[in-house]
Amino acid sequence: QVQIVESGGGLVQAGGSLRLSCKVSGLNIGDHAMHWFRQAPGKEREGVACISRGVISSVRGGFTISRDNAKNAAFLEMDSLKPEDTAMYYCATDRYGVCKASPFPEDWGQGTQVTVSS
Repeated sequence: QVQIVESGGGLVQAGGSLRLSCKVSGLNIGDHAMHWFRQAPGKEREGVACISRGVISSVRGGFTISRDNAKNAAFLEMDSLKPEDTAMYYCATDRYGVCKASPFPEDWGQGTQVTVSS
């Protein structure tokens, strides 16, 4: 059984930074692409970043997604945060090893809340 636990969320002022962590058990993440999604109140869940297998880190806007296969963990470094980044952030494994325009997230964590104050 795959278990995913996110951590690192919290309250931060605009312009600040946070580093989210995603610890996975029951699955070797080295074989899978990994995702971070987020969902703000009243909005649909949206993809934040994806990292394919074999890739150590990837930058998208002010966010850096990375992975440590030895620790079976993924991370999301968020800089220059804005109030509109306020959301529940979820980590997910992908069915496949490569990030695609239409992802196939399979296993999800419970999420970690990020709140950015203005």
